[in-house]
Amino acid sequence: MAVRNRLIARSVEDVWAVLADATLYGDWVVGTSESRPAEGEWPRVGSSITYTVRLGWWSASGRTVVRRCEAPGVLELEADSGRLGTARIAVEIRPWGENALVIIDEHPLRGPAGSLHNPVADALIQLRHRSMLARLADVVEKAATHTREPVRQRSGSPR
Repeated sequence: MAVRNRLIARSVEDVWAVLADATLYGDWVVGTSESRPAEGEWPRVGSSITYTVRLGWWSASGRTVVRRCEAPGVLELEADSGRLGTARIAVEIRPWGENALVIIDEHPLRGPAGSLHNPVADALIQLRHRSMLARLADVVEKAATHTREPVRQRSGSPR
């Protein structure tokens, strides 16, 4: 099982705002070049997004479905990568002082990825998670800064 965490210097609500925007997944999920809403209202249970993975000239599409959503702290997803199988991806966001502790737990469920799951695969997932959490932190910090600046300007308070 591959579990990794990262402290993000923003609020739980700021992190949740990024997770709740289906169009931003391509910005922080490693390997995903783009994402778009598919069915339902993201991130309600049963809603889904489609995504594209590109490696050079090769590309593949997949679908991710929300299996559990308890805003703003828990989002559990099932990513379907076609012939490779499916994976459970659980994201938990905990308050940590004024910051957010983000915990990602991922493991294969079905298909060849599930059958071939081993410690080496977990090590590779850990590397992916390290990069993914860093990218998530960047997206959250940029989004939070962007949405806060106009509020400060309107209120007349100094930057």
